[in-house]
Amino acid sequence: MNKQRRKQISEVVSRVESVQAELESLLDDIQGIMDEETEYRDNIPENMQGGDRYEMADHACSELEAAHETLDNAKDSLEEVVSSLESAAE
Repeated sequence: MNKQRRKQISEVVSRVESVQAELESLLDDIQGIMDEETEYRDNIPENMQGGDRYEMADHACSELEAAHETLDNAKDSLEEVVSSLESAAE
């Protein structure tokens, strides 16, 4: 591989790493929201846990967890992309 293509790969890796950093920030944000919603749900009195508020909070917790997991998987995939690009540049 020539120097120009190695440089291009290096630039792409830098851009992917920037996206990874943004994903980390988003994961932290989602985790914070998820923690707050979980605390809210868990503090609903037992006699109200069959009600709409509890069900909505429980659903929100499940969806936030799914979003967090999906975004985390995307971040992991980007790590594989970086690894492959760096390997290609060797």
